[in-house]
Amino acid sequence: MHVPRRRFLHLAAGAAVLPFMSRVVRAQTYPSRPVRLIVGFPAGGVGDVLARLIGQSLSERLGQPFVIENRAGAATNLATEAVVRSAPDGHTLLWVTAANAINASLYDKLSFNFIRDIVPVASIVRGPGVMEVNPAVPAKSIPEFIAYAKANPGKINLASSGIGTVSHVAGELFKIMAGIDMVHVPYRGAAPALTDLISGQVQAMILPIISSIEHIKAGRLRALGVTTTTRLDVMPDIPTVSEFLPGYDVSDWTGLGVPRNTPAEIVDRLAAETSAVLNDPRVKARLAELGSLLMPMSRSDFGKLIAEETDKWAKVVKTAGIKPE
Repeated sequence: MHVPRRRFLHLAAGAAVLPFMSRVVRAQTYPSRPVRLIVGFPAGGVGDVLARLIGQSLSERLGQPFVIENRAGAATNLATEAVVRSAPDGHTLLWVTAANAINASLYDKLSFNFIRDIVPVASIVRGPGVMEVNPAVPAKSIPEFIAYAKANPGKINLASSGIGTVSHVAGELFKIMAGIDMVHVPYRGAAPALTDLISGQVQAMILPIISSIEHIKAGRLRALGVTTTTRLDVMPDIPTVSEFLPGYDVSDWTGLGVPRNTPAEIVDRLAAETSAVLNDPRVKARLAELGSLLMPMSRSDFGKLIAEETDKWAKVVKTAGIKPE
């Protein structure tokens, strides 16, 4: 059958438009049902509180519930695996954290490859940490602490919230860069470690600022340096660790991810809506109260951060000989 040229061109143009229109409609109708935001931590912690804040705001903007599903265990690997195995339709999201970058080299037999299987959607915040000591430690600065540790090799107990956690690898990186020997004492969570740090059972720890700022203000702990490369507004007089150990930079960052093969238009919609949430003055104020720093990045830059952090922590894990429990 002969089709006139003009008619053929009209048909061809229409066929080309169909996939585009399909993508537009898919983005406009998303989400079509409740969205699960899977968090690899127990309810009640800072990460859970942050996820609920962002989830509630996204729900208000997108008109569907964002249901927080806590899947604690295996250092967030259970949560990640659940998202990797879910349908790539934007209705299951992962609360991405620095733990995902650490776990890539810490665990040998993961059933997924995080960088391959999870698509970065949006960066959210950085959680700065603080190198702090019990006041009985005779050091009031990072240089004094390093000198004290060198004079007492293997006699300082450095606590962490668990093997392979951010507080653990942050401490190991500090030891490597400072050239000092401290004994790592892992706890099951930050709360019991903090209790023992205050009582003097352990001498030092790197903790999230939100967990310890009141103890620092009350004099129960002494802050030596913040782990980000810039000083914090809440403690402007406390120097950064990097002022004495150039290049030291650690934070517990967070963001959102989805399974690979999630349609690009849905990923873009989620990214745009999350950006709008983070520009909401109410959300900004609440994040500041939680001791978190906004981390505005493009999707591409967030992906680069994840890759860089994965490489960075792989070197620390190998050098320090860290093995999972």
